Amino acid sequence: MQNIKIYFNQSCSICNREINYYKTKIKNPLIEWVNINDNIAAYIETKKTKDQLMRRMHAMVNGQLVAGARVFLIIWNEMAEFKTLAKIAGKPVLFQIFFVVYEIFALPLYLKNKFFN
Repeated sequence: MQNIKIYFNQSCSICNREINYYKTKIKNPLIEWVNINDNIAAYIETKKTKDQLMRRMHAMVNGQLVAGARVFLIIWNEMAEFKTLAKIAGKPVLFQIFFVVYEIFALPLYLKNKFFN
């Protein structure tokens, strides 16, 4: 099993709702859910600013920082009902599409939370 920290923006209502769903489904005690808001330890651990962490979801997996769409693959691999989706979305060609779709959805959420929260 891997030690995993998922860094997420709890002040984003959509992000928070999604993470809360994952928390109810994932029983792996080695996953730590880290709210990035005003969390200096998160900025130090990731070597990222709050703004950078707000732009994309991040995960620290055994000391390696992962960002964006790849974090979903990490999370989904921990859930029986999403393992197949993680395998499909992780295929090289499909991952490129998944990456673009993630970025399209993540940018407006980031802007909303940066300027309207």
